[in-house]
Amino acid sequence: MNITASDVNSLRQQTGLGMMDCKKALVEAEGNFEKAIEILRKKGQKVAANRTDKEAKEGLVIAKSTADGKRGVILTLNCETDFVAKTDGFISIAHKIAEIAVEKAPKTTEELKNLSFNGNGQTILDRITEEIGKIGEKIEISAFYILEAEKVFGYNHPGNKVASIVGLNKGGENIQEVAKDVAMQIAAMAPIAIDKNDVPKEIIEKEIEIGKEQARTEGKPEQMLEKIALGKLVRFYKDYTLLNQDFIKDNKKTVAQYLKESENGLTVTSFKRLALG
Repeated sequence: MNITASDVNSLRQQTGLGMMDCKKALVEAEGNFEKAIEILRKKGQKVAANRTDKEAKEGLVIAKSTADGKRGVILTLNCETDFVAKTDGFISIAHKIAEIAVEKAPKTTEELKNLSFNGNGQTILDRITEEIGKIGEKIEISAFYILEAEKVFGYNHPGNKVASIVGLNKGGENIQEVAKDVAMQIAAMAPIAIDKNDVPKEIIEKEIEIGKEQARTEGKPEQMLEKIALGKLVRFYKDYTLLNQDFIKDNKKTVAQYLKESENGLTVTSFKRLALG
């Protein structure tokens, strides 16, 4: 059967796969587009099955927010090698998935994967599977979070290895730059909670035990260990809780002080940070 370049290009536009892969699929399908798409999908599924035990630690972290700044998403799309992570195809897929996520607001990763990718019946999972067949590497959405607030800002650190989203309790144009600053703070300083009262109990208990053991190793009296450990906990709060951290643009003030100076009553309601590795 005569398979024209136009036929191949049309299938390529639908699937995003390479010209040779599309031509082979069309030849095998005797020109039937639906069958060719199924052949390409099965190829991807076969490769995916063979890559399940492989580690996919490279990739991209993407954060996006809606135009009105009321909702944001952050996700990690992983692959096996940095080479693939830098290809135009992989980058395009990662950003498209994030755009779909922020528009459709799925609640879970599974719900996200089952959303339409291109409006032609192909889901996000289908598109990922096709790309696996094309490049021969494991690809997966390893993390996905959605956040809603009066003001949401998504920050992508250059290179897309680290990203963050932050939600503030007040909106408005004047809050945009503040939200960006706080999102950059989160990406750079990796806080684990908004304030000290938000730190999980098990982490506090672990830090107290670490503090005690350090003091014990230093030869401090047993009756002083608890007090010393609680003193170290104060430093832990300053280093790892967002509002108590030194503001990266002016270390003479905390993030909480920066927010208060920017807008009275302004604070962080939620945040999420993702990083590769």
